[in-house]
Amino acid sequence: MKLNLSSQIVLNKVPEQYYRPRTAVERSEMTRCEKLFTDIYPKVEEGAKVIADVVESEIKRAKAAGKKCVLALGTGLSLNPIYEELIHRHEAGLSFDNVVVFNAYEYFPLDKNCAQSAINQLRHRFLDHVDVKAENIHTPDGSIAQDDVFEHCRAYEQLIAAEGGIDIALLGIGRMGNIAANEPGSSLASQSRIILIDQTAREEMSNSFGTLDQVPPCSITMGIHTLLSAHKMFLTAWGEEKSEVVQKIVEGGITDTVPASFVQTHNDAKFVIDLAAASKLTRIVHPWLVTNCEWTDKTIRAAVVWLCQLVQKPILKLTNKDYNENGLSDLLALFGSAYNCNIKIFNDLQHTITGWPGGKPNADDTNRPERALPAQKRVIVFSPHPDDDVISMGGTIRRLVQQNHDVHIAYETSGNIAVGDEEVTRFMHFVNGFNQLFCDNKDEVIKKMYGDIKEFFAQKKPSDMDTPEVRTIKGLIRRGEARTACTYNGIPLDHVHFLDLPFYESGKIEKLPMGEADVNIVRELLQQVKPHQIYVAGDLADPHGTHRKCTDAVMAAIDLEKEAGAKWLDDCRIWMYRGAWAEWEIENIEMCVPMSPEELRGKRNCILKHSSQMESAPFLGNDERLFWQRAEDRNHATAELYHSLGLACYEAMEAFVRYIP
Repeated sequence: MKLNLSSQIVLNKVPEQYYRPRTAVERSEMTRCEKLFTDIYPKVEEGAKVIADVVESEIKRAKAAGKKCVLALGTGLSLNPIYEELIHRHEAGLSFDNVVVFNAYEYFPLDKNCAQSAINQLRHRFLDHVDVKAENIHTPDGSIAQDDVFEHCRAYEQLIAAEGGIDIALLGIGRMGNIAANEPGSSLASQSRIILIDQTAREEMSNSFGTLDQVPPCSITMGIHTLLSAHKMFLTAWGEEKSEVVQKIVEGGITDTVPASFVQTHNDAKFVIDLAAASKLTRIVHPWLVTNCEWTDKTIRAAVVWLCQLVQKPILKLTNKDYNENGLSDLLALFGSAYNCNIKIFNDLQHTITGWPGGKPNADDTNRPERALPAQKRVIVFSPHPDDDVISMGGTIRRLVQQNHDVHIAYETSGNIAVGDEEVTRFMHFVNGFNQLFCDNKDEVIKKMYGDIKEFFAQKKPSDMDTPEVRTIKGLIRRGEARTACTYNGIPLDHVHFLDLPFYESGKIEKLPMGEADVNIVRELLQQVKPHQIYVAGDLADPHGTHRKCTDAVMAAIDLEKEAGAKWLDDCRIWMYRGAWAEWEIENIEMCVPMSPEELRGKRNCILKHSSQMESAPFLGNDERLFWQRAEDRNHATAELYHSLGLACYEAMEAFVRYIP
């Protein structure tokens, strides 16, 4: 069973030589904009194995010389694949008994034996599974008195020096380019010290602590100078949510506003990333600027759109001079003139626009994104949370229903952790009042549950996990909102499916691994409906990872059906939507559904049915806009982009990319 197919979605079908140059000369050409040695791999597992190879080799080299191998290790989630690979190698015989580990940072202040401490996370993810000796594990102490921190940091530096210095520093990067806990503003000369954690880093760390309020305000961290003193350095980043900061670290200048950029000064540092994290590097997104480009339909479209934005002209106004002066003379040679190229790309983009997302009956569908037949299609919209469907493609759903397609909505997770306690209190007041008014207060189950929940909330600490009963009620609240939204869109309630995939039900922000049980639930629904269209989340930049796991579950189920020779797949198309966290790049868009002002208002009304996700929702992130505002802004921006390129002017548009299994 393939559980990571989302990592293989390479929308541009990037030629291999762009991310895996064949010769040193080719690499020099491709990476001319890059200031840090960067290796790109199509799969996370490949990158993890490359790093593990070096770590294993260094451990064995040190052991052969009768020495210790000193590692500085971070605790970011991006390091998990490497730790998992090293654990596999330990199980296959690799010993870590000569390894010395220095934890790169620790939260401050902490209670003694805090379960969420960085060192406990490192133990849980790696150290408890290998044979590193207890006396060889060193960490800053987050529980010491504040007056002792300076001396403690000095002693930590001396301990590193006493072990002969760091052989390998292995670190992830934060969204602001922080390494370890070195925030923007950190000095190149900084050593181990206490530092205030900024808001963005706190939000990332909230995955470990359950709530933002529980994340300590400070960290004791190795400094930039301490980390750069390592003989070798590896930075890692996976997924498109890190693509912007990766571009700054690799291609930007050295600046304390992006602390990881200081790694450019190291003489043996390597950045290991996957293709999604590399998606904004010049050699991937604008390859024509660094090499003789392999021109495909999507690459040509990307180049022409880039040129339009550069010279601020619509497509049909581009001239030969525009192409020649901006490094796109190859396209003139390919098409003969700017006019011929302009017409092709204009028509390509025009053909992505359709008011018939399910296909237009009795119409020539040669240049339409969707086929005309069957005229009425069975459709499944998979929604990771109980509101992603309407946030991301609410206008398209309404179109599909109005055009008489048989629409099913499948909510993959309960979404219960994203409901505030006050929502439960409000609903329990209602249930208790109902019991008093209409049942003479005789329902003992309601009375007991009301009392138990009231007592639980009175004693609940911010770090406490909700009881199963509270999580169930929170899930019911979201189910009710989802049903109301579906009814508003004209979807029968027997077409609304709550899958409650098990991986989500950890009760914490950090979820369980997605596995066979999740895939089988999705597969059963596919076999039941046998859809002609599937819509699935392609918004893999979701900061909490739920979208990616849900998409992996759907793709794994489809893959199993394909292997089993399911006939329904022969007449099924799979469309990926975005909208909650990002939008598709225009060169990748294959279907774009326009909305009138009235239709956009209908989408907004539908999103507002999810009242628990308004102002008081726990996970709005650092974007102050509410979800309906984010969705409208993105839909407006897509429409404005099409208009700026010289196409029709719509109020808003929802974009889709086709996935071919």
